Amino acid sequence: MEPMGRPMKTSLPRVLWPLMFGNIVIGTGVMMATGILNEVSTSLHVSIATAGQLISTSALCTCIGAPLLAAWVAGWDRQKLLTASLLWYCVLHALAAASDEFSALLGWRALAMAGAAVFTPQAASCVGLLVPAEQRGRAITFIFLGWSVASVLGTPLGAWLSGTWGWRYAFGLISVLSLFIAAWLWRTLPKGIVPPALSRAAWSTTLGSRTMMLTVSVTMVSAAGQFVLFSYLAPYLKTLFGISTTALSGLLLIFGLAGFVGNAVIARHIDRIGPARSVMLSLACMVCGLSIWSLASSTTGLVLAFLPWGLGLFSTNSAQQARLVQLAPHLASASVALNSSAIYAGQAMGAGLGAWLLLHQGLTVLPGYAVLGMVLAMVVSWQASRYAKSHPLPAGVQG
Repeated sequence: MEPMGRPMKTSLPRVLWPLMFGNIVIGTGVMMATGILNEVSTSLHVSIATAGQLISTSALCTCIGAPLLAAWVAGWDRQKLLTASLLWYCVLHALAAASDEFSALLGWRALAMAGAAVFTPQAASCVGLLVPAEQRGRAITFIFLGWSVASVLGTPLGAWLSGTWGWRYAFGLISVLSLFIAAWLWRTLPKGIVPPALSRAAWSTTLGSRTMMLTVSVTMVSAAGQFVLFSYLAPYLKTLFGISTTALSGLLLIFGLAGFVGNAVIARHIDRIGPARSVMLSLACMVCGLSIWSLASSTTGLVLAFLPWGLGLFSTNSAQQARLVQLAPHLASASVALNSSAIYAGQAMGAGLGAWLLLHQGLTVLPGYAVLGMVLAMVVSWQASRYAKSHPLPAGVQG
């Protein structure tokens, strides 16, 4: 017990840093496809809609892989598991960088996403064994700051590398960084971190809970709404605004900085205002930003649209993770994996719908559909909160 008159130590343990940086690399690898579609399309002689399969196919593979791999690796030591997932990411992105045909690039990219399917949810699920219960919300949002940093530096850097030297350099960067973080994590994360494996009964409880599934569906709907537009930002900005590669990198940097600020604010206050309210605030920011996007007619308008959209983007995902853990801490391994799956399912749905809209109605309709998706996410989130209050989950279902 702390002596009277001395403040209690509230700093997070250093072991969380390689987990956060691992999410930077994973997030950069996942999101960089948005900024390189133009170069991939030109280099490998495919249409923009076809190049968009780099997003939708990879997202679908990750969506399916997250819960399946979570069950398979449940009893693995997290030091070995998380290191191996980063090494897998390293090798497969190196193979993707060496691809001479789009089909090969698509295949290696899809296989690489197994690393993402494992790393992000399993890093979050082991947090409870690394920090005390009162720091759990902060710790989870902290390691998810990595996704915000990826949007601040990784996505713009990937777009710039692709536009300046070619898309292969962007994938090569991910390969090198994955190797570096894998070595850091191996040296830092203690051995013997193994969250309790979930039993069939626990999985059944998670999948059979309307409260849990409604909450997870918020993630899927919001991701789908955003990726209708986000997947095709590069061609949208080039076609309608004549945005150069340098300007695109600058806009993505602004977008990412807003995302970092939004996630940092939520991380600081989430334990006070609550995860569910944090999700609603973040979704409202994105509705505001995407609504401005629909009306933007200049670069200034785009910046004004990017700011609120970015503020809500990654803070929503972080708050959703904390929300699920708060609902049922004993089911965190399953719920966090399902939530990651929902992110990628939404991305695949949004990218697929965006490709269909692009072919049949054109680029200009994408922002409007994105707004509709985010409003629907707010409705689902409100309903999930109401249902959670009247139907709390039973405690104590262990592996």
